[in-house]
This record gives sequence, structure tokens and C-alpha cells, in this order.
Amino acid sequence: MITNPRLSTEIRGYNRAYRSPKTRIGVGFRTYGYTAGNRAKQGLYHKWEFTYDAARNVYVCPQKQELPYRTTDRNGYRHYVSDSKVCSSCPMLQKCTRSRNRRKIVTRHIWEASKENVRANRLSKSGKRLYRKRKETIERSFADAKQLHGFRYCRLRGLRNVTEQALMTAAVQNMKKIAFHLERKAKEA
Repeated sequence: MITNPRLSTEIRGYNRAYRSPKTRIGVGFRTYGYTAGNRAKQGLYHKWEFTYDAARNVYVCPQKQELPYRTTDRNGYRHYVSDSKVCSSCPMLQKCTRSRNRRKIVTRHIWEASKENVRANRLSKSGKRLYRKRKETIERSFADAKQLHGFRYCRLRGLRNVTEQALMTAAVQNMKKIAFHLERKAKEA
């Protein structure tokens, strides 16, 4: 078993780059994460059509009505809820919500500002350039691990053993990169 108190492995989803401690603290570490597509129902307003006012902590709908903060759920999403009395007389009600109580709820994650920074980095010129290189570098590494190093299935059981297999595979891939780099240097000299 590999034991190193400074070394840890984590499973990260595509839209989890904003959770990096360096990103949250703002140490100057830039992230270029992929964000999941918009999940709005067809025919309804998208979340980005509602404007967030950080100073007042409210969302403003396309019809200029405020959705004040109501609560935060256990998953870290803040709920901004419209007034059903105002919404019931709105001409755009059918485009805004289909709920029976005529209320629109917009959610915002507590780390949404960090997520927006990641999105802005990804959509910048350098972010687009780096993201195009992803298929040549990062995704290629995962494909090699799957094809050449038995990452298609775990040989062992338990988190500790699977972590060991993942770290050993990463170490082998790094050794191969170093060997190829040294060979290239030797040919150039």
C-alpha cells in the first residue's frame, strides 16, 4: 500500500472544478472546467434570463419582478421564490412556470460565484485553446489507462485497494512520459 499523507485522490465530476480549495480562496490558480448543459424545460425561461443582484441578494425576472431569497437546502442551493399573487397576473406566466401554485423558484448554489469564474475562464480565448488540447492530453491519458493498464475493471475490492491501483497506474504513466522525454532529449543531443 502506498502511504503518503500529502497525497490524496478524489473523484471529480466535470462540473466540480469550482470546489478546489485553491479556486475558492483565490490563490491565483485558474480552472477551466466543463459545465453541464442547461436543464430548463422546453418553452420556459432559462435561469440565465433571470438577473442576479448580488448587492440585494435577489433574482429579477424578465418582467422586472423580484424573487427574494427564501431558504437554503441541504445540498447548498439557495432558493429564490417569486410572489404567487404577482405571478398569477403576469402575461408571461406560461413561459415562466408550470407550477400549480403559480410560483417560480430559481436556485443558486452557494459556490455559484466560483462556478461563474470557472465558466468565464473556460469561455476566454486561452480557456478555449486549452480546452481544445484536453482531448490530446487529459482524455488521452484516461484512454491509455483504460486500454493499456487495465483500468477498464478494478482488479481489487475496496476503496483503499482501488486507490492503490489508480495511483500505481498513474505512476506507471508518469514513468512512461519521463522515459519518452529522456529518449527525445537524447536524440536531440
